[in-house]
Amino acid sequence: MIRTRLVWLGLGFSVTGAAISQFIWRDLWVDRYALLSDVKKLDALQERVSELESLSYSKSNPGQAEG
Repeated sequence: MIRTRLVWLGLGFSVTGAAISQFIWRDLWVDRYALLSDVKKLDALQERVSELESLSYSKSNPGQAEG
């Protein structure tokens, strides 16, 4: 009787732990995917800003000699 209860208790804890782990894993995976997506958007934005800055700089200094 006690062994059966211990087995069921162990099984219950195992299943509960697995379910909690699955939820945590899924939540972390979603956060990681969202972060990577945001980083890609920021990289594209940084590229556009750099391009605009270089265009603005070349237009503001057209006659300046180098050296």
